[in-house]
Amino acid sequence: MRNAAAVLLGPTASGKSRLALELAEKLPVEIVVMDSAQVYRGMDIGTAKPAAAERARVPHHLIDLVDPDQAYSVGRWRTEAIQAAGEILKRGKLPLLVGGTMLYYRALTTGLAELPEADIEVRAELDASAARRGWPSLHAELAKVDPDAALRIKPNDAHRIQRALEVWKLTGEPLSEIQRRSDEAPLPFELEAFALMPERGELHERIARRFDAMLAAGLVDEVKALKSRYALHPALPSMRAVGYRQAWEFLEGRFDEGELRNRGVAATRQLAKRQMTWLRSFRDVQAVLAPATLAERLAHSFL
Repeated sequence: MRNAAAVLLGPTASGKSRLALELAEKLPVEIVVMDSAQVYRGMDIGTAKPAAAERARVPHHLIDLVDPDQAYSVGRWRTEAIQAAGEILKRGKLPLLVGGTMLYYRALTTGLAELPEADIEVRAELDASAARRGWPSLHAELAKVDPDAALRIKPNDAHRIQRALEVWKLTGEPLSEIQRRSDEAPLPFELEAFALMPERGELHERIARRFDAMLAAGLVDEVKALKSRYALHPALPSMRAVGYRQAWEFLEGRFDEGELRNRGVAATRQLAKRQMTWLRSFRDVQAVLAPATLAERLAHSFL
């Protein structure tokens, strides 16, 4: 077996998890989950987390790592993913990294600057400022302290503006300057990546069906239970995840069940669009045109 790991990427609802389980029936693989929401305990329905029976059948790594009121960084995921893949290789099996968090994949392949962990208080302060002044005003503030980052970030990109200003407030250094100093060690194994890239109309239908299934399975009750168990607020990364943000707003009485469904589906489609844009930018990712043949390709390449 090669000293190598395989990656299976794809937008949300593209069938990555199902295909990974099918591959595990034919090949000696263990799955390393590449999902920034499945790291949170108790967030099962809205993240489409593999069921306990599926995890019992095939080993899954990097699921249920932290509580939803805690922060989890891309840097921590990269470190733990490399460690998990190395241990799988030592067992004589193939690490199969599966997920749709494209930032995780980019960090794995190109490295990541040493950035500070997310700070809940700083983010809450920035959110409050944005509520008063608007994100374009905070973008103008960013342009003063980190003009290079401001050029890359759109004035209404709340998430990226917040992160860039957070880094500045925590370190006193521009995010762009820290990123330029990035010097990650090379991966200790080879990497070969594949991607499911469904046709747009088909993907939209899958997204709608899956969100309906999540609502039927109790997504709102799941969020309600999380709110009662943890000290959560909507600025937390866990509660900003697609589906959870909309369920939170529904529980606050901002709209009815029909609008919850509409907003959840729309937000998931927007997420999938961003994921597809990421995928098209990765030149080292091979599109999987015939999923049924992927097991044969992996066996030929890795075993």
